[in-house]
Amino acid sequence: MAEKKVKVGLVGFGTVGCGVAKLITEEADAIAAKTSLRLELACVVDIDTQSPRLVKLADGILTNDINRLLDDDTIQIGVELVGGTDAAKQIQLKLLEAGKDVVTANKALLAEYGNELMHCAHKNGRCIAFEASCAGGIPIISGIRTGLAANEIRAMYGIVNGTCNYILSNMTSKNEDFPEALSQAQKLGYAEADPTLDINGGDSAHKLAILASIAFGYEIALDDIFVEGIESISKDDICYGGEMGYCLKLLAIGQKASLAARDSSHGLQSTSHEARVTRHEAREKISLRVHPSFIAKDNRLASVDGSFNAVSIFGSAVGQVMYYGRGAGMMPTASAIVADIIDVALGNSATTFRHLCLKPRNQTAALIEKIDNLVTRFYIRLMAKDQPGVFAQVGKVLAENAISISGALQHEGQGPDNTVPVVVTTHPTRQSKVTAALENLDKLDTICSRPVCIRIVDIPEDKEG
Repeated sequence: MAEKKVKVGLVGFGTVGCGVAKLITEEADAIAAKTSLRLELACVVDIDTQSPRLVKLADGILTNDINRLLDDDTIQIGVELVGGTDAAKQIQLKLLEAGKDVVTANKALLAEYGNELMHCAHKNGRCIAFEASCAGGIPIISGIRTGLAANEIRAMYGIVNGTCNYILSNMTSKNEDFPEALSQAQKLGYAEADPTLDINGGDSAHKLAILASIAFGYEIALDDIFVEGIESISKDDICYGGEMGYCLKLLAIGQKASLAARDSSHGLQSTSHEARVTRHEAREKISLRVHPSFIAKDNRLASVDGSFNAVSIFGSAVGQVMYYGRGAGMMPTASAIVADIIDVALGNSATTFRHLCLKPRNQTAALIEKIDNLVTRFYIRLMAKDQPGVFAQVGKVLAENAISISGALQHEGQGPDNTVPVVVTTHPTRQSKVTAALENLDKLDTICSRPVCIRIVDIPEDKEG
């Protein structure tokens, strides 16, 4: 079969851009042998044209003038790797309007402006490919869109931020405090100098917005996602949770389920009228959230350590499938980008993109489950005065809010100011009830600091036998 030459333009020549250039230039023969496509890096645009890079380009390829890319009709594919949102958005819009298909790894841009960009692509008869946006080198987007196309996806649980997973892994295995674990992550290059977007859960939320839109078929907005980071996590809670059989992970969770069904399964009571209304309103509700989560130590996600990522997905036909690998880094991310370039050049991405049907925003906003309606189990730690009657007070507050205790842990010995840690876990309870209970517990004069509350996520697993 005769080779087809495909010219590619790249905007952004940083770490990942260098990886993409390296793959295209060094693996061109191998790619051509497998696909009959001869990829050619025809133009690389970057504001910095002087700094040395890890890959050497032919003379005349590197420029700071994006119009050289936009005006070259022989370049079919534009790869945007500048990061951020404002400039990147304008670059992608210009590429699409110039008649070029777009490949990107920009999760923040897609999460915030993806709907607008996709409408622009459709208007111009172009496509956007974004495999590298959510999990580095893990082929999660194609897995959901094509590999699981025959399934209704009921839930997904993802470890999608390597920085947070490395920090929590070190706090667990090495008993490090959060600042120490973060500092080590920065030394090894797993965390940025300013790690805010990672540790506050923002990066995971960006990725969940993209994954959830593809998995559930909804136009998702960032505001749909409840986000809580790991900044306040203590190694003491990781230790206590470990004693009770749990491992702590920052999870990005998307669940599609009837709230009424969950309420019924957990014994929550409502009037028959309320139940009928809830069943009607919650038929297609989805819960989207990012937060620290205690999961069972024998769950597969609990064994995902260091900077690795993993996403566990539950489909109506396939059951549970799990995607695992390196979620970031120059070459894993470049691998996914070049795979997208090939898919675009073969025409596969255009077909998939054209048939991507998302329920429009005006129909989906009301289907997003509020965090207050979440029903799950909870881990609660209290620093209580070491005196008689404290546990009875705690139990009374929980009972008044219809919260049932499933387990308790208290060590002998005294902490600061004659206090002891008291840990309880609950049966499945609505978030709003736990929030109210925490406020009341904080008012007790026997509780000496704000209660710590971490959600326990019971992830089902397919098991033989």
